[in-house]
Amino acid sequence: MNIALIGYGKMGKAIEQIAINKGHKIVAIINTTNRHDLESGKLNGANVAIEFTNPESAPQNIAHCLKAGVAVVCGTTGWNAHAQYINDLAKASETGLLCASNFSIGVNIFFEINKQLATLMNGRSDYNVGVTETHHIHKKDKPGGTAITIAEQIIANNTLKKSWALDNAIAADTLPIIAHRVGEVPGTHTVTYSSAIDDIEITHTAHNRMGFATGAVMAAEFLSGKSGIYTMKDVLGL
Repeated sequence: MNIALIGYGKMGKAIEQIAINKGHKIVAIINTTNRHDLESGKLNGANVAIEFTNPESAPQNIAHCLKAGVAVVCGTTGWNAHAQYINDLAKASETGLLCASNFSIGVNIFFEINKQLATLMNGRSDYNVGVTETHHIHKKDKPGGTAITIAEQIIANNTLKKSWALDNAIAADTLPIIAHRVGEVPGTHTVTYSSAIDDIEITHTAHNRMGFATGAVMAAEFLSGKSGIYTMKDVLGL
């Protein structure tokens, strides 16, 4: 499979290593110095582009790829305001699109556990639920996309919570997300149900970026040759 990398920071380099080890070919690397190649659709026969940049650049990056007929796996978060436009463009161009707040296999299993736990705890007003995330100091969006996904899953499965808010929530029906930025932490997410009697916690701790990179390459393998909009649930058969 021919892969174009959009963004060549730490994640891009980790993805490159995984992809090459699996026998794929990196045919284009786009960063700030050669963005004109992306804008002109020069992706050297890529089957799939894997995009990890920043919230400001991601929508345009994805759009350029889709207009060039190149399927996109996107791991950038924080650009939800443009999601409808990008989804419509993917459908109109009949090109594949897979965006995820987290590509880690472990995190996506964690998502399923989180939904099940939220269902089990639904209506239990003696427990208050909160989400805590810790990431490296370079992460720009706060809270991150993974924490938002976790919070939205809880809200969808627990009638006591109607919305989420960053830091300590005051309203009883608001789910707090506490976001820490520390050193080079790859990502730790904890959901806590706390009562006067006990606490129930589930935690996912990433040890490095390789889990994210491996999942992104798996997503690209899944998406190659397909059209339509997919999620990591499709990739992993969850």
